[in-house]
Amino acid sequence: MKTLVKIIAPISVLIISFYVVQALAAAKPEPEKKEPTQRLISLYVDEVKSETITPGIKTQGEVKPKTEIDLTARVSGEVISIAESFAEGAEFAPNSTLIKIDDTDYKVAVIRAEAQVAAAQVVLEKELANAKMKKDTWLQKNGSVKPTDFALNKPQVQDAQAQLRAAKANLKEARLNVARTEITVPFKGRVVEKMVGIGQYIAAGTQLGKVFATDVVEVRLPLTDLQLTELDLPMGYMAEAGQGPAVEFRSNMGRSHHSWQGRIVRTNASVDQQTRLIYAIAEVQDPYGKGADFGVPMAVGMFVEANIAGIESKQAMVIPRDALRNADKVYVVDADNKLDIRSVEVMSTSADRVLLLGGVEIGEKVAVSTIPNAAQGMLVEPISKQPTQLVSQL
Repeated sequence: MKTLVKIIAPISVLIISFYVVQALAAAKPEPEKKEPTQRLISLYVDEVKSETITPGIKTQGEVKPKTEIDLTARVSGEVISIAESFAEGAEFAPNSTLIKIDDTDYKVAVIRAEAQVAAAQVVLEKELANAKMKKDTWLQKNGSVKPTDFALNKPQVQDAQAQLRAAKANLKEARLNVARTEITVPFKGRVVEKMVGIGQYIAAGTQLGKVFATDVVEVRLPLTDLQLTELDLPMGYMAEAGQGPAVEFRSNMGRSHHSWQGRIVRTNASVDQQTRLIYAIAEVQDPYGKGADFGVPMAVGMFVEANIAGIESKQAMVIPRDALRNADKVYVVDADNKLDIRSVEVMSTSADRVLLLGGVEIGEKVAVSTIPNAAQGMLVEPISKQPTQLVSQL
């Protein structure tokens, strides 16, 4: 009997405990179910603003002379003098003699040509006199018969006249050769390169140096078709005197910043086949004189940045540069804080802002923060990027 009690008692305790646990579990209230919530992405937004602007384009180019020539000898001879102004980098006045070639032989040729002219003149006078005498004689003897040209000495007179013209042409050429022994240029300029020395014998056609005019310099400015449209400039544009779009050129020389003023004078009438760009040509007047910036010239060979001003004012929408995404997209946050991905029509961009012609409305909010995996219609939490907030963060 005792053995049976020892076996049944533990089993009874286990059974009772099982039912007690089941009863307690059944009496426990069910856990409150919570609906899953979406975590919103916080991002900074800025308003689309309207602004009346005169479109400007930034580009760059190299300064080149408008007039640059190679000095070439037109006569042969020994170089007997070279002006001090004919040195690399030196400035020379218009029509000043840069190089002098020995002209002794050419002056002798002038004397000979003058003698030939005098002799031809005598021959002509003689033939004219003979023609008069023959005409008078013919009229006396054969007044009723028409004389031939030979009877009146006309062929001899024509030959004498031709000989006189040839002699005068030789004299003119001889005098030109004397003048050509002095190498001059008709403009004020600078020497790029000197290729001759005193005592050197040169032949006709020898290159003596290279010079350029300093009255005007040019800069070829590359533009895209969109930039050309922004400036309202057609291909093949030719500006009237002083009427082209203004251009401000800038360059840094050491720690100094310099600027010069110029104007667009024309645009190419064709697209460059290699770059697919259109070039506008700007000119700066007197870059080494009045056009210099506090004595610093806009020198040939200098690389400059150019800011071309537009002609007509336009109404444009302005957004921060950070708001423009790839493929000309912007993220607009609507009134329900949903993301609306839109394509926009860009007028121009700069380092801090973008000018738009369409795609957004004035007053709408655009995201300026980075948004990973942005999707159309996603909920966001917009934060206005106020100046006071920026100051407090600093």
